[in-house]
Amino acid sequence: MAVKEVSIGDIGSRAAQADEEFRGDKMVINMGPSHPATHGVLRLKVELDGETVIKCDPVIGYLHRGDEKIAENMTYNQFVPYTDRLDYIGPIHNNVTFALAVERLAKLEVPPRCQAIRVICCELARLQSHLLGCGVYGMDTGALTVFMYTFTQREKLYTLMEQLTGARFTTSYTRIGGLMRDVPDGWLGKVRKVIDEMEPVIDEIDKLLSRNRIFYDRTVGVGVVSKEDAIAYGLTGPNLRASGVPLDLRKDKPYLGYEQYDFDVPIGTSGDSYDRWLVRLEEMRQSIGIIRQAIDKMPDGPFYAEEAKKIFAPPKSKILTSMEELIQNFMIVTEGPQMPAGEVYFEAENPKGALGFYIVSKGGGVPYRMKIRSPSFCNLSILSKLVPGHMVADVPVILGSLDFVLGECDR
Repeated sequence: MAVKEVSIGDIGSRAAQADEEFRGDKMVINMGPSHPATHGVLRLKVELDGETVIKCDPVIGYLHRGDEKIAENMTYNQFVPYTDRLDYIGPIHNNVTFALAVERLAKLEVPPRCQAIRVICCELARLQSHLLGCGVYGMDTGALTVFMYTFTQREKLYTLMEQLTGARFTTSYTRIGGLMRDVPDGWLGKVRKVIDEMEPVIDEIDKLLSRNRIFYDRTVGVGVVSKEDAIAYGLTGPNLRASGVPLDLRKDKPYLGYEQYDFDVPIGTSGDSYDRWLVRLEEMRQSIGIIRQAIDKMPDGPFYAEEAKKIFAPPKSKILTSMEELIQNFMIVTEGPQMPAGEVYFEAENPKGALGFYIVSKGGGVPYRMKIRSPSFCNLSILSKLVPGHMVADVPVILGSLDFVLGECDR
């Protein structure tokens, strides 16, 4: 009986043909908007070829609240609590950025003590945000332990915020022209104690995950964003710096006296998910250094601009004892802080990237128009280019590495 010879190549081509016939049409699935891997109400319409993503369309807007239009119907100080609800992971930073934008419109500069307190608040917010981002990113890659470490430290920061502002989460601490109140006695010492305890924990997190073989294999080379693409898509913050672009507004366009502080800007080399993790780890260490310097250099003086009588409400003790201050407070509450006509755009280095406020004023206590430049909105725009070509299991890793928040993306 004759035996027909069959080459290995023939077997491989037949198997591939049978596999193609069996596979059939592409599959379309939805990730989100209610899904733990999407970190909020983000919907990804994903088209699959087997386990490989060939198309990804991000769908946003499920959380839209119309913050920009709300701002045009209330006074400047009344809008401060709404800024908490933008990037609600580091809310106090939004307060400060909005206040700085309005103060630039009013051509007002707050005193050094107010600036130093605001710097401490902003860097604490950066720590809050990165601790959550890194902890949840660990869970996205299958590691739960890091999440326990980061949330323990984050809880300590919330305690500090409660002591300073009276609220743990949505602080509404900043005012146009200053702050709600000065720091309580002994608070700066508590801040120093917390960050001193936090620094070795960050090193421990680094040891736990950065050299973990599973984490390394799941993140290195996954979700690579080139320097050119990062710039073209408007990425900012750690996502931009991880791609090798050394842009940090605290260094390049200093505000709040950041030029007085000595800190480094961590830069990535590959632009992959692993680099984005390393950049955030190092940024936490740098934030701790900035807070230490701000505490050491803390100047005396007022926590609000005393010359801004038509903008900043007088102290409660004066309101209750002086008719002039009582009238002043009444006018600020009912009509809002009076601003000159004009327009201004200001952006600051939010934990997620460049958060900007564009304000148009026709005078009076209410903005005529407001536009918010939210970093997460721009950072998510690259998903349709970034995700295709990866496996389905890589999608949560890529999303976690971008560390976005839908509150300020949808606004």
